[in-house]
Formats: sequence, structure tokens, C-alpha cells
Amino acid sequence: MLAESALPSLRIVLVWVLALLALWMIRRLLRALKTRIRNHVDVLRDSRRIETLMNVFRYTANIVIVGVAIMLTLGTIGISITPILATAGVAGIAVGFGAQSLVKDFFTGLFLLIENQVSEGDVIEAAGKSGLVERVTLRHIRIRDYDGSVHFIPNGMITTVTNRSRDYAYAVIDVNVRRQEDLDRVFARMEEIGRTMRADPVVGPLILEDIDLAGVEKLEDASVALRCRIKVQPSRQWRVRREFLRRMKAAIDTVEEVAPQS
Repeated sequence: MLAESALPSLRIVLVWVLALLALWMIRRLLRALKTRIRNHVDVLRDSRRIETLMNVFRYTANIVIVGVAIMLTLGTIGISITPILATAGVAGIAVGFGAQSLVKDFFTGLFLLIENQVSEGDVIEAAGKSGLVERVTLRHIRIRDYDGSVHFIPNGMITTVTNRSRDYAYAVIDVNVRRQEDLDRVFARMEEIGRTMRADPVVGPLILEDIDLAGVEKLEDASVALRCRIKVQPSRQWRVRREFLRRMKAAIDTVEEVAPQS
């Protein structure tokens, strides 16, 4: 009879021992998985994303395992869990209707992280705002625009993400010249500026390929728009574009100063 009275206690101890063992194994598995993933990605770029995903998986596993252990414990000591499950179901429905936007933010943020659409340090445009991504969470994305304003964008509001700093970028440049200009000479000048920029010790490392001349982009009554592009490192297109325009302006001024003398 003593053995029969001790049986429920042994079952409860066994349930919690197995629960703790399962939690320990999951944590070990997640640590090993995190280490393996970090060995195949850029740690500085993706460490925050990996850490966030691991925390989500760990918290989810903790809730599921602890919840199952509690229900088994209550069933072992003779407390019916059917009313508890029914109450939890009704409460879950009520919370779901009241927190739809929060749930949408959570799942959207989860897929943003899993699919690696956004990482900290990227320059993106989302929900009508653009800037540098300072933080990515399951709830929102925090970006800072060019004038320093900080925008908090709930993930549920994001339908399209334009990432301007992934792998490489193009500095697209339009140059307006007079219709009387010799276009071949202007194109040669643009190619020369592209070569000198790539050979420059400061700007050169930012440029990945030689300048690509697209040709005449627009023809106006008094001017002609010429377009070119330069393949550059991510988020460096604006600096390269400004430097090219500065050098192009200096080259045009030099030609205009020499022309009257000749």
C-alpha cells in the first residue's frame, strides 16, 4: 500500500526529470546549431539575427515542454485538465482577436529573420521610410534616415523591403551636357574619370568593376542626358556617385577655361 501511495510521486519526479532532460538537450542542440550556422555566415553581419532566432526557438521549446510537464503532473495527482484546456482555448481565442496586430508583427518579423531579408547595418526602404537599419526584432525594425530621424516600423506594416546594401550596388550617374558637345569626347572623358577613380587609393577599393556607359538617356531642346553606372561595394553607391560628379564637374570647368584661349 505504501508503494502504491508513492507511485504518483515517482511519476511526477519522472515527468520533471524527463522535462529537464529535454530542455537540456534542446539547449545543447541549439548551441551546436548556432555554432554551425555562424561558421558558414558573416558573424558580424548575422550574429544578431542568429541570436534572435535561437532565443525564439528556445523560448518556444521551454513553453511547450513546461506546459506538457504541468499537465502531466496535474493528471497524475488527480486534477482533470479538460476544463483547463477548454479555458485556455477560449482565452487563446480572445487574446488572438485582441492582439492580431501583435501576432502579425511577430510572424512577419520571424520570417524576415529566417529569410535574411534585413540585417542590422543594411540600408533599406520599407513602409515608405528609408535609412540605416539599427535594430531588427520580432516586433519592429528601427531605422535612422539621413537627417538623423529614427523610425520604428512594426513588422506587420511591412509588405515590401527594398534592400540597397546586399552583395553589391550600382552608382547610377546622369550627366547633362549641351547639345553642341561632342558626345564621343564626353564619353571618353567619363571613361577616363572612371579609370582614375578605380586607381585612386581611397575611392578605388570601393569600386568593383570598370565604368559601364549606357549612352544617351534623354534628349532635351538644349541639353543631352548621358547615363553610366559603376558597380561598387554595398552602401557605397552614393559616395562613389558624388565623387564621380565632382571630378566630372572639374573636368568640364577645365575644358571651358581652355576653350576661349584656343
